[in-house]
Amino acid sequence: MKALIIEDEKAAVRNLLSLLQEVAPQVEILTTLDSISESIEWFNTHAMPDIVFMDIHLADGSAFEIFKHTQISCPIIFTTAYDEYALQAFKVNSIDYLLKPIGSKEMEQAFKKLNILQPKPEQVSTSVATNDLLSLINAIKKEEGYRTHFLVPIKGDKLLPLAIESIHYFYIKGSLAKLMLADGTSYSIPFNLDELTESVNPTLFFRVNRQYLLSREAIKDISLWFNSRLSVNLVHEDDEEKIIVSKTRVAEFKKWFARKQ
Repeated sequence: MKALIIEDEKAAVRNLLSLLQEVAPQVEILTTLDSISESIEWFNTHAMPDIVFMDIHLADGSAFEIFKHTQISCPIIFTTAYDEYALQAFKVNSIDYLLKPIGSKEMEQAFKKLNILQPKPEQVSTSVATNDLLSLINAIKKEEGYRTHFLVPIKGDKLLPLAIESIHYFYIKGSLAKLMLADGTSYSIPFNLDELTESVNPTLFFRVNRQYLLSREAIKDISLWFNSRLSVNLVHEDDEEKIIVSKTRVAEFKKWFARKQ
């Protein structure tokens, strides 16, 4: 496995080399780069490595500038002293985000993740392996991108922070999108249901129809309905409208409800 290090602190480079020797001695270090400009030139003139270890704050700016000027298709492990860039890191090919000082346990976990993502050569061709790796990286990035909180406008100039775990369901009432909390309180939110469906984790919420996006905790019980459909009864009934799961979505709904989280 061939690796590239992008890091401008000599002490951090020494620590990283020591960790790699301990955790993954099979890794061959191609070179160490310490700037954005040097990194862009390297990627434009060399074959892609198997893995890149990249600090975020470099001598001439943010490492994210590198991605604006060159294509990097291999997985990246970010190594940084700052935790505020984690979400931005997963918008590129990042598979892990290690905070300095990095220990052997964190490095071992990063390589376990890398090994899961990389198929064995004898199992698939190089092109298929690359496509599968990129698909899995994209899946990780999407998972990291799901909303964990909402800021809900209340009383004019205030915003109420709400954790996703406190929300039972999202729904449409009239022309407004709303959410219902576990305690039965509802709030209007500036999103439509399509946007909400895309932004929340589908393992936690299911779009049963055009009006409702439900969590498991919102469901009191389920009734068999006409034509092999289901009628979902909620813990907090906002109105008397029947929440019907169509025949074509029943199997998918049952599979989602029984899925391990």
